[in-house]
Amino acid sequence: MNQIDQIKELQRQGYGPGEIASRLRIDRKTVRTYMKREDFNESLEAHTTWPSKLDRWKPLIDEWLAEDQRMRFKQRHTAKRIHQRLCGEHAGEYDCSYPLVQRYVKAKKVAQRQMDGFLELVWAPGEAQADFGEAEVMEAGVRKTIKYLTLSFPYSNAGFTQVFEGETAECVAQGLQDIFGYLGGVPRRIVFDNATGVGRKIQQHVALNQLFLRFKCHYGFSVSFCNPNAGHEKGNVENKIGYTRRNFFVPLPVVDRLVDLNMQLFKKALQDHARKHYKKGQTIAALFAEEQTALSPLPARPFNVERYERLRTDGYGKFCLDGKHWYSSAPEYASGEVTVGIKAREIVVYGPDGEVRGEHRRIYGEERSDSIDWHTSIAALMHKPSAWQNSHFRAATSPSVRQALDALPRDRLRDVLKGLVQSSERFGFEVALASLEEAVSVARLDSYSVHAVAARHVYDGLYGIPAAGPDLGVYDRAFIGEKEHTP
Repeated sequence: MNQIDQIKELQRQGYGPGEIASRLRIDRKTVRTYMKREDFNESLEAHTTWPSKLDRWKPLIDEWLAEDQRMRFKQRHTAKRIHQRLCGEHAGEYDCSYPLVQRYVKAKKVAQRQMDGFLELVWAPGEAQADFGEAEVMEAGVRKTIKYLTLSFPYSNAGFTQVFEGETAECVAQGLQDIFGYLGGVPRRIVFDNATGVGRKIQQHVALNQLFLRFKCHYGFSVSFCNPNAGHEKGNVENKIGYTRRNFFVPLPVVDRLVDLNMQLFKKALQDHARKHYKKGQTIAALFAEEQTALSPLPARPFNVERYERLRTDGYGKFCLDGKHWYSSAPEYASGEVTVGIKAREIVVYGPDGEVRGEHRRIYGEERSDSIDWHTSIAALMHKPSAWQNSHFRAATSPSVRQALDALPRDRLRDVLKGLVQSSERFGFEVALASLEEAVSVARLDSYSVHAVAARHVYDGLYGIPAAGPDLGVYDRAFIGEKEHTP
């Protein structure tokens, strides 16, 4: 049109066809054509659709392509595979060429991409929204503020929630993985807020957290971010977060561990789905049962929601995470580096051989914290019993244990600590500590007694009656009988 405009402009200035053609360096016939033309309205061309030999097979191809939406990417039909199936399953009837099938399949996929691009607020089965909410719970007698991740499905209005102590990428991935496992499938697309735990959308550029990016690739779902200050773009999960807080966290949940609350939340979600959808007239459970057929299958192996960092330790073997939370490793790693596995709920310390050297509960919050792995702390004391008086472990024990161990000579203290380390390795620290308390109460402070009490604690209960064994008296009676008959 720019060239046509130049022709008409020179025509208005009085130039003839030859001069215009020479100035613009185009053919004189082209100049004459547009000099004569007066109507430049854009015409709407209607494309005529002609019958095709493929028409009778298109419904079957459409059915196969629709089934592909529920399959993993590598197990979907290509145009070539569709052509091969039609040739094999309908030999003698099917007489279309491969290019004909190829063009049709390509057009269908282009149309599907265009539809997905324009249906931002029209939610298809298998699409979900995710976001965090905040509530209070009572865990082990302590009132604390927690974060809860909610995954909602706008098509059915079903929602599922898991609680954590933070909003990190590890929490998001762990929560989604637990929900995927419970549902037995993976949503095709999940819409997030512009949350730092997952990633950020800056203008048109999206930067995902590396752990979450690997998690996304592993489970094979798409991710979208709503625009800044556009919460209505994920209004379903926004409403679901408020609904969950009012109905699942009132009254205040009281649990021993947050993981116990997570199992309760799955059960509450199923009970809640018995109510009717606010608009569709069916129950949420019925709609979600239909929606589950649109979920992608779970991968063959679960994802390990853990990222690794090499962190410097101080002179006590402690390392810092998140700038304010300190965790102990082991004395041999003091003033060096350790490999740390960072999970949603745990911090794992690995040795150079990849073996676990210690575990901590992950701490969240803005205040400084210090976490000690009691097992490694006791192991260090076993080698340096002279540090007992100023150790963290001594300060954490009961007055009776403290008094009894204070009175022991150095070699016996080392022996008791050795039994405690062995019991902790085999039965866990809580059992080992309870066994130490019992050993003190009966005044049997040595490594054998501590270990024996721990074994009894695990197998029969601390005050339980051991299971009855075989009757060995039969040997005594047989022996006595033989002696009575001996001349």
